[in-house]
Amino acid sequence: MNLRAAHLNGTAMRRYFFIAVIYGSALLAVADAQDGPKNSVVLIIRHAEDAGTGHGLSARGAERAEAYKNYFQNFMIDSKRREPNDILVAADSKQSHRPRLTVTPFAKAAKLPIDSRFGNKQPADLAAELRANHQGKVILVCWHHGQIPAVLRALGVAPETLVPGGKWPKDVFDWVIMVSFDENGRLTPEGTKRISEHLLKGDSQ
Repeated sequence: MNLRAAHLNGTAMRRYFFIAVIYGSALLAVADAQDGPKNSVVLIIRHAEDAGTGHGLSARGAERAEAYKNYFQNFMIDSKRREPNDILVAADSKQSHRPRLTVTPFAKAAKLPIDSRFGNKQPADLAAELRANHQGKVILVCWHHGQIPAVLRALGVAPETLVPGGKWPKDVFDWVIMVSFDENGRLTPEGTKRISEHLLKGDSQ
């Protein structure tokens, strides 16, 4: 009797463990597919070209940053001018001030503050901020390329649908990822795409 009871208890424990694993996996899947800010468009760019040493931009990077001033002041969505209302960038670090420097010319021209509260490895916090406080906006986000896929995932977007193999190439600086959300914060596929900027000579065509 004791052996039979032990066998039944062991079977029950295995069944309980299996159910717990499945339930936990489901929760992780839901957590990894968060909504974006309602009725909003998020424009995600990588910082401009770096100088190789130091935390600033190269001459070409500074040229791109300056070109962004006119580019985003006249940004078009569905043939309508949609200039960004808000700017969020990865926080300065000892190694890099490049995200902030990349958007500074546009921010000054548009008279917009730059929100740099979130570190490069805080995409989930960035996404939570967008959902809570940036609804109904066009939002410009400038980040480091290695973490942009994580930013996309935090907004409920599969990175591999927008960047090759789900990773932003290390030598590409001229893309804008446009991610659009409806009034319920759901991703709108027709308003979500990768855009080539065509800002500087040598940019991808």
